[in-house]
Amino acid sequence: MSTAVYFEQFTIGATRSSPTRTITEADIVFHAGHTGDFFPHHVDAEFAAKTPFGQRIAHGTMVFSIGIGLAAAEVNPVSFSYGHDRLRFVRPVFIGDTIQSRITIIDKADDPRKPEYGRVTERCEVINQRGETVLVSDHIRMVEKTANGGRQTE
Repeated sequence: MSTAVYFEQFTIGATRSSPTRTITEADIVFHAGHTGDFFPHHVDAEFAAKTPFGQRIAHGTMVFSIGIGLAAAEVNPVSFSYGHDRLRFVRPVFIGDTIQSRITIIDKADDPRKPEYGRVTERCEVINQRGETVLVSDHIRMVEKTANGGRQTE
């Protein structure tokens, strides 16, 4: 779906949630193959069994990619990603865990270089099936302002 939502229309504190997705062994294997990250904590069941986690853990970068993908259900043609700040892998994700993303608008500001845009910061939290935050990052979006800057015209 493609809906234009302009800078002035974003509300600090507004929250939305994504659909859920269960992490599989295949996800971990494919991610290791795509990235070259064959760290034994992810792909070696015998090694991982001897770690404090007691089992293989999903790559943090994979959880980030899937979590952000889950949150990207709508296309806003007047917005684009400026990047992510403060990315943290808070808790491990295991094979069989089901994750969901929760997005909360935490800040809005004028863009200092492009007056026709504003920056909207979204707190992206990936949550597991127990309601625990497993990943958090702040996504900064560049969003077009309305032609009149949101002011009412006569």
